[in-house]
Amino acid sequence: NTSDITNYEDSAQAVKQAIDAFGDLHIVLNNAGVNRDRMFASMTEAEWDTIMAVHLKGHFCITSHAVHYWRDQSKAGKAVNARIINTTSGAGLQGSIGQSNYAAAKAGIAALTLNQAAELGRYGITANSVAPAARTGMTTAVETMATRMAKPKDGSFDYWAPENVSSLLAWLAAEESKDVTGKVFESEGGKISICDGWRSTKGIDKGDRWLPSEIGGAMQQLIEEAVPAQKVWGS
Repeated sequence: NTSDITNYEDSAQAVKQAIDAFGDLHIVLNNAGVNRDRMFASMTEAEWDTIMAVHLKGHFCITSHAVHYWRDQSKAGKAVNARIINTTSGAGLQGSIGQSNYAAAKAGIAALTLNQAAELGRYGITANSVAPAARTGMTTAVETMATRMAKPKDGSFDYWAPENVSSLLAWLAAEESKDVTGKVFESEGGKISICDGWRSTKGIDKGDRWLPSEIGGAMQQLIEEAVPAQKVWGS
């Protein structure tokens, strides 16, 4: 199939072809991606739009048609046991120097996953996201990354092999994970973790409107008490 995932009608044909070929549809794994790396001050509109189209709109288009299919099944009384597996990135979870477009799109995918999980469970659909760290065409296009992620010559564990991520993806698609939804997983080498996401601090409540002259002290206290965020990649 050579459908354009950034085109809504094309994506409908891709979903239809899968259903026609296999008789049903149970899993959508969104994994298409490109890079247009540039420092924000030098980024063009085209570089921004390309990333948003492929990553964020691409995740929407394919999944939208799949969800329509599953929702129709559910409304017709058929038991649905479907999976949405999205691909986010560490860049989207904590930022990445020179990748503001990519980071914004991947952050959007993580948020999209949470919304899908909250909205679609009633139809028997789960939604989870994975942030993989592996040796791919995109990562090895950067010389320093290609060197860092090179396959070891001594036969030891290939930490950056993309196959390392596949077991988590297979598990998320399996029956065993049917009650897992709304999670953002990170997978790197032999390590799997859960990204905990944004959380509100206890906060300071005055019980009334803050005056500009007094808010500074409260803000300083909030900042000092907050748990430091993970560093932006490359900073």
